[in-house]
Amino acid sequence: MALSLRKTSDRGSVGLDIDGRYLAAAQVDAGRLVRSASHELPDGVVTDGEVRDPAALADALKRFASDEGLPKNVRLGIANQQIVVRVIELPRIEDEKQREAAVRFQAAEAIAMPLNEAILDHQVAGFAEAADGTPRMQVVLVAARRSMVESLLEAVKGAGLKADGVDLDAFALVRTLVSGGDGADEQARVFCHLAGVTNLAIAVGPACFFTRPLSSVWDDEDAGSRLADEIRLSIDYYMTQPQAQPVGEVVLSGPGSADEDLVESLGVHLGLPVRVAWPLGGLDVSGMSPDDDPHRYTVAAGLSLGATA
Repeated sequence: MALSLRKTSDRGSVGLDIDGRYLAAAQVDAGRLVRSASHELPDGVVTDGEVRDPAALADALKRFASDEGLPKNVRLGIANQQIVVRVIELPRIEDEKQREAAVRFQAAEAIAMPLNEAILDHQVAGFAEAADGTPRMQVVLVAARRSMVESLLEAVKGAGLKADGVDLDAFALVRTLVSGGDGADEQARVFCHLAGVTNLAIAVGPACFFTRPLSSVWDDEDAGSRLADEIRLSIDYYMTQPQAQPVGEVVLSGPGSADEDLVESLGVHLGLPVRVAWPLGGLDVSGMSPDDDPHRYTVAAGLSLGATA
């Protein structure tokens, strides 16, 4: 079966966030959150963003979909160490087939995994001119290990669900939060989602140029200093990329962003402005139950939005 990370523009689909600690589903239509549901996920089923027990995950998803009356078609997100995002510069190529061939050629050097074991996708993020006036383009290249994606799809299929698409959690995260006005200018922002997987994305406006899952767990002892160290290292790496912009602030989301002590500690250790995002950006959430935790739905809502990052 042909697999792709390419994103569609279907704004009415259900986004399914398979976090290591919980399952979260969200459906967005015309800028309004029309459905949200979340269930706890047993320990060890998904670890560090990777499916460890497909059968157990299939059972959990089947119960979740049945209990909450979810539709069969869902959009999935992934965030783990089996994903690589790189920014490459190429001559400006308008022909799509020629551009794909050029990207694949560059991927052989930029991606540290055999291409026959990877699912590749790319998005043109911007255009510029070289010093000699030659038109250039920035391309965000994404590679995901095929076996990892297939393991996730196996569990989803086993639950009786159908995956309409597979996206990066980082793209979904930025998509939701920028919809609330974050990233309106040209400074770079670090978005750090504190959930079962601590996921980091660096974006300029709506375009995500770097992402990686962090090893630090947000509710461990001394998490503030260890997370700050990983965030600084990520910023340093991002700044080596072509056309990198200075980072202006760090934006936190996810259940861990409700920990005021952690937020304060990160600000002290990073020496950068740190703030907590409204978890669902600019979406209308008037229909959400007051007992529901909106911090769980940032990624799921972004998956539902499904727009090109």
